[in-house]
Amino acid sequence: MAGLLRSVAAAILLLSMTSVGFAAGKVIIVLDASGSMWAQIDGRPKLEIARESLRNVLQSVPADAEIGFMAYGHRQKGSCDDIELIVPPQAGSASAISAAADSMKFLGKTPLTAAVKQAAEALKYTEDKATVVLITDGLETCGGDPCALGKELEASGIDFTADVVGFGLTADEGKQIACLAENTGGKYIQASDEKALQDALVETVAAPAPAPEPAPAPEPPPAPEPAKPEFNFIPTVVMAEGGDPITDGNAWEIYKAGSDGTRGESVTTQYGAYKGNLELGDYVVVAQEGEARVEQKIKIEAGQVYKPLFTLNAGTLIIHPRPSPGADVVDGAAVVIDYPGADHPATYYGTTKVVLPAGDEKVTVTIGQGAVTETIALAAGKTVEKDMIAGVGHVVANAYYTAGGDKADASGIGFKVLKAKKKIDGTRDEVTYSYGPDSKFDLPSDDYVLIATVDLAVVEQPFTVKVGELQDVKIALNAGVLAITAPGASKIEIFEMEKDINGNRKSLGYAYDQKYQAAIPAGDYTVVSEKSDNSSKEGTVTVKAGERSELTVQ
Repeated sequence: MAGLLRSVAAAILLLSMTSVGFAAGKVIIVLDASGSMWAQIDGRPKLEIARESLRNVLQSVPADAEIGFMAYGHRQKGSCDDIELIVPPQAGSASAISAAADSMKFLGKTPLTAAVKQAAEALKYTEDKATVVLITDGLETCGGDPCALGKELEASGIDFTADVVGFGLTADEGKQIACLAENTGGKYIQASDEKALQDALVETVAAPAPAPEPAPAPEPPPAPEPAKPEFNFIPTVVMAEGGDPITDGNAWEIYKAGSDGTRGESVTTQYGAYKGNLELGDYVVVAQEGEARVEQKIKIEAGQVYKPLFTLNAGTLIIHPRPSPGADVVDGAAVVIDYPGADHPATYYGTTKVVLPAGDEKVTVTIGQGAVTETIALAAGKTVEKDMIAGVGHVVANAYYTAGGDKADASGIGFKVLKAKKKIDGTRDEVTYSYGPDSKFDLPSDDYVLIATVDLAVVEQPFTVKVGELQDVKIALNAGVLAITAPGASKIEIFEMEKDINGNRKSLGYAYDQKYQAAIPAGDYTVVSEKSDNSSKEGTVTVKAGERSELTVQ
Protein backbone atom coordinates (compact mmCIF):
# COMPACT_ATOMS: atom_id res chain seq x y z
CA MET A 1 0.00 0.00 0.00
CA ALA A 2 2.88 2.36 0.78
CA GLY A 3 4.23 1.91 -2.76
CA LEU A 4 0.93 2.80 -4.35
CA LEU A 5 0.47 5.77 -2.06
CA ARG A 6 3.85 7.03 -3.10
CA SER A 7 3.00 6.54 -6.78
CA VAL A 8 -0.06 8.75 -6.57
CA ALA A 9 1.74 11.27 -4.40
CA ALA A 10 4.59 11.34 -6.90
CA ALA A 11 2.22 12.12 -9.72
CA ILE A 12 0.66 14.99 -7.80
CA LEU A 13 4.13 16.22 -6.83
CA LEU A 14 4.37 17.31 -10.44
CA LEU A 15 1.74 19.92 -9.59
CA SER A 16 3.74 21.55 -6.83
CA MET A 17 6.94 22.31 -8.74
CA THR A 18 6.96 25.95 -9.78
CA SER A 19 10.26 26.03 -11.69
CA VAL A 20 9.56 23.53 -14.45
CA GLY A 21 6.16 22.27 -13.38
CA PHE A 22 2.69 23.71 -13.87
CA ALA A 23 3.43 27.40 -13.45
CA ALA A 24 4.25 27.77 -17.14
CA GLY A 25 0.87 26.50 -18.41
CA LYS A 26 -2.42 24.87 -17.54
CA VAL A 27 -2.63 21.27 -16.39
CA ILE A 28 -5.32 18.58 -16.28
CA ILE A 29 -5.02 15.52 -14.03
CA VAL A 30 -6.69 12.48 -15.64
CA LEU A 31 -7.67 9.86 -13.02
CA ASP A 32 -8.47 6.22 -13.79
CA ALA A 33 -11.85 5.55 -12.10
CA SER A 34 -12.36 2.11 -13.66
CA GLY A 35 -13.67 -0.87 -11.72
CA SER A 36 -10.20 -2.31 -11.17
CA MET A 37 -9.57 0.49 -8.64
CA TRP A 38 -11.62 -1.60 -6.18
CA ALA A 39 -8.72 -4.06 -6.04
CA GLN A 40 -7.14 -4.02 -2.59
CA ILE A 41 -3.60 -3.50 -1.38
CA ASP A 42 -3.01 -4.69 2.19
CA GLY A 43 -6.78 -4.88 2.71
CA ARG A 44 -7.52 -1.36 1.46
CA PRO A 45 -9.05 -0.44 -1.93
CA LYS A 46 -6.73 1.45 -4.27
CA LEU A 47 -9.44 4.07 -4.82
CA GLU A 48 -9.28 5.05 -1.14
CA ILE A 49 -5.51 5.46 -1.38
CA ALA A 50 -5.92 7.61 -4.51
CA ARG A 51 -8.51 9.84 -2.82
CA GLU A 52 -6.40 10.30 0.29
CA SER A 53 -3.25 11.06 -1.70
CA LEU A 54 -5.03 13.64 -3.86
CA ARG A 55 -6.48 15.33 -0.79
CA ASN A 56 -3.17 15.44 1.12
CA VAL A 57 -0.85 16.49 -1.71
CA LEU A 58 -3.18 19.11 -3.22
CA GLN A 59 -2.99 21.04 0.07
CA SER A 60 0.60 22.01 -0.82
CA VAL A 61 -0.11 23.11 -4.40
CA PRO A 62 0.42 26.85 -4.99
CA ALA A 63 -2.89 28.74 -5.03
CA ASP A 64 -2.18 30.26 -8.46
CA ALA A 65 -1.55 26.90 -10.18
CA GLU A 66 -4.21 26.40 -12.88
CA ILE A 67 -5.18 22.75 -12.46
CA GLY A 68 -8.09 20.80 -13.89
CA PHE A 69 -9.47 17.35 -13.12
CA MET A 70 -10.81 14.72 -15.54
CA ALA A 71 -11.90 11.13 -14.89
CA TYR A 72 -13.05 8.13 -16.87
CA GLY A 73 -15.06 5.04 -15.98
CA HIS A 74 -16.79 6.74 -13.00
CA ARG A 75 -20.41 6.86 -14.21
CA GLN A 76 -21.16 3.82 -16.36
CA LYS A 77 -20.10 0.20 -16.54
CA GLY A 78 -18.85 -1.05 -19.91
CA SER A 79 -18.84 2.36 -21.63
CA CYS A 80 -15.87 3.65 -23.60
CA ASP A 81 -17.45 7.14 -23.76
CA ASP A 82 -17.59 7.69 -19.99
CA ILE A 83 -15.07 10.55 -19.88
CA GLU A 84 -15.78 13.81 -18.04
CA LEU A 85 -13.92 17.05 -17.39
CA ILE A 86 -15.16 17.52 -13.80
CA VAL A 87 -13.08 20.57 -12.79
CA PRO A 88 -11.91 22.92 -15.60
CA PRO A 89 -8.32 24.22 -15.28
CA GLN A 90 -8.37 27.15 -12.86
CA ALA A 91 -6.48 28.61 -9.93
CA GLY A 92 -7.50 27.49 -6.45
CA SER A 93 -9.08 24.26 -7.67
CA ALA A 94 -7.50 21.95 -5.07
CA SER A 95 -10.58 21.66 -2.83
CA ALA A 96 -12.88 21.11 -5.81
CA ILE A 97 -10.66 18.31 -7.13
CA SER A 98 -10.51 16.64 -3.71
CA ALA A 99 -14.28 16.84 -3.32
CA ALA A 100 -14.83 15.40 -6.81
CA ALA A 101 -12.49 12.47 -6.14
CA ASP A 102 -14.10 11.76 -2.73
CA SER A 103 -17.60 11.49 -4.25
CA MET A 104 -16.58 9.53 -7.34
CA LYS A 105 -17.65 5.98 -8.15
CA PHE A 106 -15.20 3.50 -9.65
CA LEU A 107 -16.94 1.06 -11.98
CA GLY A 108 -16.19 1.41 -15.71
CA LYS A 109 -13.68 0.65 -18.45
CA THR A 110 -10.28 2.27 -19.28
CA PRO A 111 -10.49 4.61 -22.32
CA LEU A 112 -7.21 6.27 -21.34
CA THR A 113 -6.21 7.25 -24.90
CA ALA A 114 -9.46 9.09 -25.58
CA ALA A 115 -9.30 10.75 -22.15
CA VAL A 116 -5.80 12.14 -22.72
CA LYS A 117 -6.90 13.38 -26.17
CA GLN A 118 -9.91 15.19 -24.67
CA ALA A 119 -7.77 16.69 -21.91
CA ALA A 120 -5.29 18.01 -24.51
CA GLU A 121 -8.14 19.56 -26.51
CA ALA A 122 -9.61 21.13 -23.36
CA LEU A 123 -6.20 22.75 -22.76
CA LYS A 124 -6.10 24.08 -26.37
CA TYR A 125 -2.78 22.32 -26.81
CA THR A 126 -2.44 23.54 -30.42
CA GLU A 127 -2.45 27.16 -29.15
CA ASP A 128 -0.90 27.12 -25.69
CA LYS A 129 1.59 25.21 -23.53
CA ALA A 130 -0.28 22.28 -21.99
CA THR A 131 0.44 19.39 -19.63
CA VAL A 132 -1.63 16.27 -18.91
CA VAL A 133 -0.85 13.98 -15.95
CA LEU A 134 -2.41 10.52 -16.40
CA ILE A 135 -2.76 8.30 -13.30
CA THR A 136 -3.80 4.74 -14.26
CA ASP A 137 -3.76 1.28 -12.71
CA GLY A 138 -4.62 -0.49 -15.97
CA LEU A 139 -4.10 -0.55 -19.72
CA GLU A 140 -6.27 0.74 -22.56
CA THR A 141 -9.48 -1.33 -22.88
CA CYS A 142 -11.31 0.68 -25.52
CA GLY A 143 -9.14 0.12 -28.60
CA GLY A 144 -7.11 3.33 -28.37
CA ASP A 145 -3.40 3.50 -29.28
CA PRO A 146 -1.56 5.59 -26.62
CA CYS A 147 1.74 5.43 -28.53
CA ALA A 148 0.20 6.85 -31.71
CA LEU A 149 -1.64 9.51 -29.70
CA GLY A 150 1.62 10.66 -28.11
CA LYS A 151 3.18 11.20 -31.55
CA GLU A 152 0.07 13.03 -32.78
CA LEU A 153 -0.06 15.42 -29.80
CA GLU A 154 3.66 16.12 -29.96
CA ALA A 155 3.48 16.87 -33.69
CA SER A 156 0.48 19.22 -33.53
CA GLY A 157 0.91 20.82 -30.08
CA ILE A 158 2.61 24.13 -29.28
CA ASP A 159 4.37 22.70 -26.21
CA PHE A 160 2.49 19.58 -25.09
CA THR A 161 3.70 17.09 -22.47
CA ALA A 162 2.05 13.96 -21.07
CA ASP A 163 3.37 12.47 -17.83
CA VAL A 164 2.13 8.96 -16.98
CA VAL A 165 2.06 7.31 -13.54
CA GLY A 166 1.45 3.55 -13.45
CA PHE A 167 -0.25 2.06 -10.36
CA GLY A 168 1.80 -1.08 -9.71
CA LEU A 169 1.83 -2.11 -13.36
CA THR A 170 4.15 -4.90 -14.46
CA ALA A 171 7.16 -4.07 -16.58
CA ASP A 172 5.38 -5.37 -19.68
CA GLU A 173 2.29 -3.29 -18.94
CA GLY A 174 4.39 -0.21 -18.24
CA LYS A 175 6.12 -0.62 -21.60
CA GLN A 176 2.75 -0.51 -23.36
CA ILE A 177 1.87 2.97 -22.02
CA ALA A 178 5.31 4.49 -21.36
CA CYS A 179 5.42 5.50 -25.03
CA LEU A 180 2.62 8.01 -24.43
CA ALA A 181 4.92 9.98 -22.15
CA GLU A 182 8.12 9.37 -24.11
CA ASN A 183 6.58 10.46 -27.44
CA THR A 184 5.64 13.84 -25.91
CA GLY A 185 8.88 14.43 -24.03
CA GLY A 186 7.27 13.46 -20.72
CA LYS A 187 8.22 10.86 -18.13
CA TYR A 188 6.74 7.46 -17.38
CA ILE A 189 6.91 6.75 -13.63
CA GLN A 190 6.52 3.11 -12.63
CA ALA A 191 5.54 2.95 -8.95
CA SER A 192 7.47 -0.17 -8.10
CA ASP A 193 10.38 1.26 -6.09
CA GLU A 194 10.37 4.28 -3.77
CA LYS A 195 13.92 5.43 -4.48
CA ALA A 196 13.59 5.06 -8.23
CA LEU A 197 10.41 7.08 -8.25
CA GLN A 198 11.80 9.88 -6.07
CA ASP A 199 15.01 10.11 -8.08
CA ALA A 200 13.10 10.23 -11.36
CA LEU A 201 10.97 13.12 -10.10
CA VAL A 202 13.98 15.02 -8.81
CA GLU A 203 15.79 14.53 -12.12
CA THR A 204 12.93 15.45 -14.43
CA VAL A 205 10.63 17.73 -12.44
CA ALA A 206 11.88 18.98 -9.11
CA ALA A 207 15.25 20.26 -10.32
CA PRO A 208 14.88 24.04 -10.80
CA ALA A 209 15.73 25.44 -14.18
CA PRO A 210 19.33 26.68 -14.09
CA ALA A 211 19.99 30.36 -14.52
CA PRO A 212 21.71 31.26 -17.77
CA GLU A 213 25.45 31.48 -17.43
CA PRO A 214 27.79 33.64 -19.45
CA ALA A 215 29.38 31.83 -22.35
CA PRO A 216 32.80 30.50 -21.35
CA ALA A 217 35.88 31.68 -23.08
CA PRO A 218 36.75 29.49 -26.03
CA GLU A 219 39.19 26.73 -25.19
CA PRO A 220 41.61 24.98 -27.45
CA PRO A 221 40.16 21.80 -28.95
CA PRO A 222 40.85 18.74 -26.77
CA ALA A 223 43.22 16.09 -27.87
CA PRO A 224 41.48 13.19 -29.58
CA GLU A 225 40.46 10.40 -27.21
CA PRO A 226 41.02 6.73 -27.88
CA ALA A 227 38.16 5.07 -29.76
CA LYS A 228 35.45 3.75 -27.45
CA PRO A 229 33.32 0.67 -28.01
CA GLU A 230 29.79 1.39 -29.27
CA PHE A 231 28.35 -0.20 -26.09
CA ASN A 232 30.07 -1.09 -22.83
CA PHE A 233 27.14 -2.83 -21.13
CA ILE A 234 25.22 -5.66 -22.88
CA PRO A 235 23.31 -7.74 -20.30
CA THR A 236 21.32 -10.93 -20.93
CA VAL A 237 18.50 -12.37 -18.82
CA VAL A 238 17.16 -15.95 -18.86
CA MET A 239 14.38 -17.72 -16.98
CA ALA A 240 16.62 -20.62 -15.90
CA GLU A 241 20.17 -21.83 -16.39
CA GLY A 242 20.73 -22.76 -20.03
CA GLY A 243 17.50 -21.05 -21.12
CA ASP A 244 17.00 -18.79 -24.13
CA PRO A 245 17.51 -15.03 -23.61
CA ILE A 246 14.40 -12.99 -22.82
CA THR A 247 14.13 -10.08 -25.24
CA ASP A 248 10.55 -8.86 -24.83
CA GLY A 249 8.43 -7.89 -21.84
CA ASN A 250 11.35 -7.69 -19.43
CA ALA A 251 12.76 -4.61 -17.71
CA TRP A 252 16.19 -3.38 -16.63
CA GLU A 253 16.53 -1.03 -13.64
CA ILE A 254 20.00 0.49 -13.27
CA TYR A 255 21.13 2.31 -10.12
CA LYS A 256 24.34 3.91 -8.94
CA ALA A 257 25.75 1.76 -6.17
CA GLY A 258 25.75 3.36 -2.73
CA SER A 259 28.78 3.40 -0.48
CA ASP A 260 27.46 0.25 1.21
CA GLY A 261 26.88 -1.50 -2.10
CA THR A 262 23.08 -1.07 -2.05
CA ARG A 263 20.96 0.77 -4.62
CA GLY A 264 21.58 4.48 -4.81
CA GLU A 265 20.52 7.05 -7.40
CA SER A 266 18.43 5.70 -10.28
CA VAL A 267 20.20 5.92 -13.62
CA THR A 268 17.69 4.53 -16.11
CA THR A 269 14.95 1.97 -16.72
CA GLN A 270 15.03 0.12 -20.03
CA TYR A 271 12.96 -2.65 -21.63
CA GLY A 272 13.58 -5.72 -23.79
CA ALA A 273 16.96 -6.44 -25.35
CA TYR A 274 19.15 -3.69 -23.91
CA LYS A 275 22.54 -2.35 -24.94
CA GLY A 276 23.89 0.73 -23.26
CA ASN A 277 26.85 2.93 -22.44
CA LEU A 278 27.35 3.51 -18.73
CA GLU A 279 29.76 5.94 -17.14
CA LEU A 280 32.66 4.45 -15.23
CA GLY A 281 31.75 3.36 -11.73
CA ASP A 282 29.83 0.88 -9.59
CA TYR A 283 26.21 -0.04 -10.30
CA VAL A 284 23.39 -2.24 -9.04
CA VAL A 285 21.42 -3.71 -11.96
CA VAL A 286 18.00 -5.31 -11.51
CA ALA A 287 16.53 -7.62 -14.17
CA GLN A 288 12.77 -8.13 -13.99
CA GLU A 289 10.15 -10.20 -15.82
CA GLY A 290 6.63 -10.35 -14.38
CA GLU A 291 6.96 -10.89 -10.63
CA ALA A 292 10.50 -12.35 -10.85
CA ARG A 293 13.53 -10.16 -10.11
CA VAL A 294 17.27 -10.67 -9.73
CA GLU A 295 20.04 -8.13 -9.20
CA GLN A 296 23.81 -7.97 -9.60
CA LYS A 297 26.54 -5.51 -8.67
CA ILE A 298 28.48 -4.33 -11.75
CA LYS A 299 31.71 -2.35 -11.98
CA ILE A 300 32.26 -0.44 -15.25
CA GLU A 301 35.90 0.24 -16.07
CA ALA A 302 37.55 2.05 -18.97
CA GLY A 303 37.93 0.16 -22.23
CA GLN A 304 35.91 -2.85 -21.10
CA VAL A 305 32.64 -4.32 -22.44
CA TYR A 306 30.54 -6.10 -19.82
CA LYS A 307 28.11 -8.85 -20.79
CA PRO A 308 26.67 -10.17 -17.50
CA LEU A 309 24.12 -13.01 -17.42
CA PHE A 310 21.08 -12.67 -15.13
CA THR A 311 19.19 -15.86 -14.19
CA LEU A 312 15.69 -15.21 -12.84
CA ASN A 313 15.12 -18.77 -11.59
CA ALA A 314 11.49 -18.37 -12.63
CA GLY A 315 8.72 -20.08 -14.56
CA THR A 316 5.46 -19.11 -16.29
CA LEU A 317 2.07 -19.79 -14.71
CA ILE A 318 -1.13 -19.64 -16.79
CA ILE A 319 -4.45 -19.80 -14.92
CA HIS A 320 -7.90 -20.12 -16.53
CA PRO A 321 -10.52 -19.32 -13.85
CA ARG A 322 -13.82 -21.13 -14.52
CA PRO A 323 -17.04 -21.32 -12.48
CA SER A 324 -17.48 -25.04 -13.25
CA PRO A 325 -15.74 -27.73 -15.31
CA GLY A 326 -16.04 -26.99 -19.05
CA ALA A 327 -17.53 -23.52 -18.50
CA ASP A 328 -16.13 -20.37 -20.13
CA VAL A 329 -13.45 -18.34 -18.38
CA VAL A 330 -14.91 -15.53 -16.26
CA ASP A 331 -13.08 -12.30 -17.15
CA GLY A 332 -14.02 -10.69 -13.84
CA ALA A 333 -12.72 -13.59 -11.74
CA ALA A 334 -10.08 -12.51 -9.23
CA VAL A 335 -6.82 -14.49 -9.37
CA VAL A 336 -4.64 -13.84 -6.30
CA ILE A 337 -1.13 -15.31 -6.32
CA ASP A 338 1.07 -15.47 -3.23
CA TYR A 339 4.44 -16.31 -4.77
CA PRO A 340 7.82 -17.02 -3.11
CA GLY A 341 9.41 -13.85 -1.75
CA ALA A 342 6.29 -11.69 -2.26
CA ASP A 343 5.80 -8.69 0.03
CA HIS A 344 2.07 -9.10 -0.60
CA PRO A 345 0.01 -11.28 -2.99
CA ALA A 346 -0.49 -10.07 -6.57
CA THR A 347 -4.04 -9.80 -7.95
CA TYR A 348 -5.03 -10.41 -11.56
CA TYR A 349 -8.37 -10.81 -13.35
CA GLY A 350 -9.61 -13.38 -15.86
CA THR A 351 -7.13 -15.55 -17.73
CA THR A 352 -3.77 -14.86 -16.07
CA LYS A 353 -0.33 -15.43 -17.57
CA VAL A 354 2.54 -14.31 -15.37
CA VAL A 355 6.21 -15.04 -14.74
CA LEU A 356 6.84 -15.99 -11.10
CA PRO A 357 9.82 -17.00 -8.98
CA ALA A 358 10.17 -20.80 -8.99
CA GLY A 359 8.67 -22.63 -6.04
CA ASP A 360 5.23 -23.19 -4.54
CA GLU A 361 2.68 -20.67 -5.81
CA LYS A 362 -0.46 -20.28 -3.65
CA VAL A 363 -3.25 -19.37 -6.07
CA THR A 364 -6.79 -18.37 -5.05
CA VAL A 365 -9.54 -17.91 -7.64
CA THR A 366 -12.74 -16.14 -6.58
CA ILE A 367 -15.93 -15.99 -8.65
CA GLY A 368 -18.90 -14.43 -6.88
CA GLN A 369 -19.17 -16.17 -3.50
CA GLY A 370 -17.18 -19.20 -4.63
CA ALA A 371 -13.45 -19.56 -4.09
CA VAL A 372 -10.83 -22.23 -4.56
CA THR A 373 -7.17 -22.25 -3.44
CA GLU A 374 -4.41 -24.47 -4.77
CA THR A 375 -0.67 -24.65 -4.22
CA ILE A 376 1.05 -25.14 -7.57
CA ALA A 377 4.68 -26.22 -7.86
CA LEU A 378 6.48 -24.20 -10.54
CA ALA A 379 9.97 -25.17 -11.70
CA ALA A 380 12.48 -22.72 -13.18
CA GLY A 381 12.20 -22.45 -16.95
CA LYS A 382 8.89 -24.37 -17.06
CA THR A 383 5.34 -23.36 -17.91
CA VAL A 384 2.35 -24.64 -15.95
CA GLU A 385 -1.09 -24.08 -17.44
CA LYS A 386 -4.26 -25.19 -15.71
CA ASP A 387 -7.93 -24.53 -15.12
CA MET A 388 -9.04 -23.57 -11.62
CA ILE A 389 -12.69 -24.27 -10.82
CA ALA A 390 -14.37 -21.96 -8.29
CA GLY A 391 -17.32 -24.38 -8.05
CA VAL A 392 -20.38 -22.15 -8.36
CA GLY A 393 -23.82 -22.25 -9.88
CA HIS A 394 -25.53 -19.22 -11.41
CA VAL A 395 -28.76 -17.72 -10.09
CA VAL A 396 -30.95 -15.00 -11.59
CA ALA A 397 -33.48 -13.60 -9.09
CA ASN A 398 -36.74 -11.77 -9.81
CA ALA A 399 -39.84 -10.89 -7.82
CA TYR A 400 -43.39 -10.89 -9.21
CA TYR A 401 -46.47 -9.29 -7.70
CA THR A 402 -48.30 -12.58 -8.30
CA ALA A 403 -47.22 -15.95 -9.68
CA GLY A 404 -47.21 -15.53 -13.45
CA GLY A 405 -47.99 -11.79 -13.10
CA ASP A 406 -46.03 -8.58 -13.61
CA LYS A 407 -42.36 -8.48 -12.68
CA ALA A 408 -41.40 -6.05 -9.92
CA ASP A 409 -38.90 -3.78 -11.64
CA ALA A 410 -38.87 -0.69 -9.43
CA SER A 411 -35.56 0.68 -8.24
CA GLY A 412 -36.38 -0.19 -4.63
CA ILE A 413 -36.34 -3.95 -5.13
CA GLY A 414 -33.69 -5.82 -3.16
CA PHE A 415 -32.57 -9.42 -2.78
CA LYS A 416 -30.68 -10.97 0.13
CA VAL A 417 -29.20 -14.49 0.07
CA LEU A 418 -28.95 -16.39 3.37
CA LYS A 419 -27.75 -19.86 4.28
CA ALA A 420 -30.81 -22.12 4.61
CA LYS A 421 -29.50 -23.88 7.70
CA LYS A 422 -30.27 -21.97 10.88
CA LYS A 423 -27.72 -21.48 13.62
CA ILE A 424 -28.38 -22.54 17.19
CA ASP A 425 -29.92 -19.14 17.96
CA GLY A 426 -32.36 -19.48 15.06
CA THR A 427 -30.68 -16.96 12.78
CA ARG A 428 -29.11 -17.60 9.39
CA ASP A 429 -25.77 -16.44 8.01
CA GLU A 430 -26.06 -13.77 5.29
CA VAL A 431 -24.15 -14.70 2.13
CA THR A 432 -24.61 -11.74 -0.24
CA TYR A 433 -27.14 -9.23 -1.55
CA SER A 434 -28.09 -7.27 -4.67
CA TYR A 435 -30.55 -4.68 -5.89
CA GLY A 436 -32.82 -4.41 -8.92
CA PRO A 437 -34.52 -6.90 -11.20
CA ASP A 438 -32.56 -9.74 -12.79
CA SER A 439 -30.09 -9.76 -9.90
CA LYS A 440 -27.33 -12.28 -10.55
CA PHE A 441 -25.46 -14.41 -8.01
CA ASP A 442 -22.62 -16.93 -8.33
CA LEU A 443 -22.95 -19.29 -5.36
CA PRO A 444 -21.29 -22.51 -4.16
CA SER A 445 -23.39 -25.66 -4.08
CA ASP A 446 -25.67 -25.47 -1.01
CA ASP A 447 -29.20 -24.78 0.26
CA TYR A 448 -30.14 -21.10 0.55
CA VAL A 449 -33.03 -18.77 1.31
CA LEU A 450 -33.68 -15.78 -0.96
CA ILE A 451 -35.43 -12.81 0.66
CA ALA A 452 -37.05 -10.37 -1.77
CA THR A 453 -38.02 -6.90 -0.55
CA VAL A 454 -40.16 -4.50 -2.60
CA ASP A 455 -41.19 -1.50 -0.50
CA LEU A 456 -43.42 -2.97 2.26
CA ALA A 457 -43.64 -6.45 0.75
CA VAL A 458 -41.06 -8.94 2.06
CA VAL A 459 -41.11 -12.60 0.99
CA GLU A 460 -38.57 -15.38 1.37
CA GLN A 461 -38.13 -18.52 -0.72
CA PRO A 462 -35.75 -21.45 -0.33
CA PHE A 463 -33.67 -22.66 -3.26
CA THR A 464 -30.77 -25.02 -3.91
CA VAL A 465 -27.65 -24.34 -5.96
CA LYS A 466 -25.73 -26.98 -7.89
CA VAL A 467 -22.34 -26.32 -9.45
CA GLY A 468 -22.55 -25.42 -13.15
CA GLU A 469 -26.33 -25.06 -13.22
CA LEU A 470 -28.23 -21.88 -14.11
CA GLN A 471 -31.57 -21.32 -12.46
CA ASP A 472 -34.14 -18.55 -12.52
CA VAL A 473 -35.51 -18.03 -9.01
CA LYS A 474 -38.93 -16.38 -9.16
CA ILE A 475 -40.54 -15.12 -5.95
CA ALA A 476 -44.30 -14.41 -5.87
CA LEU A 477 -44.87 -11.45 -3.54
CA ASN A 478 -48.67 -11.88 -3.37
CA ALA A 479 -48.75 -8.08 -3.30
CA GLY A 480 -50.25 -5.11 -5.06
CA VAL A 481 -49.46 -1.40 -5.29
CA LEU A 482 -51.21 1.07 -2.99
CA ALA A 483 -51.30 4.72 -4.11
CA ILE A 484 -52.51 7.20 -1.46
CA THR A 485 -53.40 10.87 -1.90
CA ALA A 486 -54.06 13.04 1.17
CA PRO A 487 -54.46 16.74 0.22
CA GLY A 488 -52.94 19.04 2.84
CA ALA A 489 -51.41 16.19 4.84
CA SER A 490 -48.02 16.45 6.49
CA LYS A 491 -47.81 12.69 7.10
CA ILE A 492 -49.40 9.54 5.67
CA GLU A 493 -49.17 6.27 7.63
CA ILE A 494 -50.38 2.76 6.75
CA PHE A 495 -51.60 0.37 9.51
CA GLU A 496 -52.82 -3.20 9.60
CA MET A 497 -56.62 -3.27 9.86
CA GLU A 498 -56.75 -5.62 12.82
CA LYS A 499 -55.86 -4.37 16.29
CA ASP A 500 -53.84 -6.37 18.79
CA ILE A 501 -55.05 -7.37 22.27
CA ASN A 502 -54.11 -3.91 23.54
CA GLY A 503 -56.16 -2.19 20.87
CA ASN A 504 -53.15 -1.04 18.87
CA ARG A 505 -52.64 -1.42 15.15
CA LYS A 506 -49.24 -2.29 13.65
CA SER A 507 -47.69 0.46 11.52
CA LEU A 508 -46.32 -0.80 8.20
CA GLY A 509 -44.94 2.37 6.61
CA TYR A 510 -45.25 6.13 6.35
CA ALA A 511 -44.24 9.19 4.37
CA TYR A 512 -44.04 12.87 5.24
CA ASP A 513 -45.87 13.98 2.13
CA GLN A 514 -49.29 14.39 0.59
CA LYS A 515 -48.76 11.34 -1.61
CA TYR A 516 -47.46 7.88 -0.81
CA GLN A 517 -47.12 4.87 -3.10
CA ALA A 518 -45.70 1.50 -2.15
CA ALA A 519 -45.88 -2.20 -2.95
CA ILE A 520 -47.67 -3.97 -0.07
CA PRO A 521 -48.93 -7.52 0.63
CA ALA A 522 -52.54 -8.19 -0.39
CA GLY A 523 -54.98 -7.45 2.48
CA ASP A 524 -57.06 -4.84 4.29
CA TYR A 525 -55.44 -1.69 5.66
CA THR A 526 -56.23 1.51 7.51
CA VAL A 527 -54.61 4.72 6.26
CA VAL A 528 -54.23 7.76 8.53
CA SER A 529 -53.37 11.23 7.24
CA GLU A 530 -52.14 13.85 9.68
CA LYS A 531 -52.04 17.63 9.17
CA SER A 532 -49.72 20.15 10.73
CA ASP A 533 -52.51 21.23 13.15
CA ASN A 534 -52.51 17.65 14.58
CA SER A 535 -55.90 16.86 13.05
CA SER A 536 -56.18 13.51 11.30
CA LYS A 537 -58.37 11.56 8.90
CA GLU A 538 -58.69 7.83 8.33
CA GLY A 539 -59.56 5.69 5.37
CA THR A 540 -59.67 1.97 4.67
CA VAL A 541 -58.60 0.11 1.58
CA THR A 542 -58.35 -3.43 0.30
CA VAL A 543 -55.26 -4.31 -1.75
CA LYS A 544 -55.45 -7.22 -4.16
CA ALA A 545 -52.45 -9.16 -5.39
CA GLY A 546 -51.23 -7.99 -8.78
CA GLU A 547 -53.54 -4.94 -8.82
CA ARG A 548 -53.19 -1.22 -8.18
CA SER A 549 -55.37 0.30 -5.46
CA GLU A 550 -55.88 4.04 -5.08
CA LEU A 551 -57.19 5.81 -1.98
CA THR A 552 -57.86 9.46 -1.25
CA VAL A 553 -58.01 10.52 2.42
CA GLN A 554 -59.37 14.00 3.07
